[in-house]
Amino acid sequence: MKRDITRIAIAQDGNSVSEHFGHCQSYAIFDVEDSIIYRRDDLPNPGHEPGRLPVFLAEHGVSLVIAGGMGPRAIEIFSENGIDVLIGIGGNVDYVAQDYIAGRLSPGKSSCHHEDDGHMSKEHQMSV
Repeated sequence: MKRDITRIAIAQDGNSVSEHFGHCQSYAIFDVEDSIIYRRDDLPNPGHEPGRLPVFLAEHGVSLVIAGGMGPRAIEIFSENGIDVLIGIGGNVDYVAQDYIAGRLSPGKSSCHHEDDGHMSKEHQMSV
């Protein structure tokens, strides 16, 4: 019998989903088996460095990242590392995890606007 095991990382500030995955305090890591959370840990954010966090979370076995927002390049790097991304999410991290497992979580608009906070990619800067 195949076991359905998932490791979810939710970017968090306190008990709430962080608006920007790279600048969060830590990641709430939920281990889920057959739609049941059997473990929750907090993983400190090692620091925001372009391209580092997708690899860091992949090294920790994460298969899904949930956050308020992130830029398109970060989403691309997560995908390259076999990690799905769900952005535009807010609320208490424990409730968000439960809602995701129950199929009640829908992506929204990213709360992270890289054009506004000075960390646009060089490619984007050239195209503007």
